[in-house]
Amino acid sequence: MAKINSWKDELTAALPLLGHRNWIVVADMAYPLQTQPGIKTLYVDDSYTDILAHVHKEITAAPHIKAAVYLDKELGFLDEKDVPGIDTLRGKMKAIFGDQAQSILHDEMIARLDQASRMFNVLLLKSSLTIPYTTTFFELDCAYWDAAREKTLRKKLAASGKK
Repeated sequence: MAKINSWKDELTAALPLLGHRNWIVVADMAYPLQTQPGIKTLYVDDSYTDILAHVHKEITAAPHIKAAVYLDKELGFLDEKDVPGIDTLRGKMKAIFGDQAQSILHDEMIARLDQASRMFNVLLLKSSLTIPYTTTFFELDCAYWDAAREKTLRKKLAASGKK
């Protein structure tokens, strides 16, 4: 096994092993250390948006995976007066993801992640960011297969009498 010198090395080493139903999460500092054995948490001492941009770039470049990106719904309701720096952060996140990200309530995402980690691995990169509701969830999927082809395959299987 190659020596891993940084979180980027760890991500690079993990990406070929990750696939459909695995997750990568980039979290703020208050994100809890979860107990599910399928969740590997690394502390990353880089800027939150640098971590996001790098993870997004690496997933996009990988030939075998793509990601659905989820942000905490609460993020869209935070005010600059209550959370200084939130407008700048949202702008940087928008520059990274464009309109690709979907917003879902934080507790719902935690529950989905907990359920997924019972069978599949999750790589969680915890940052030093101290702004609430900034967790970004990358739900991985197969890049070379899609729902339409899967549906066609399932119809063929059903027609053959096999499930």
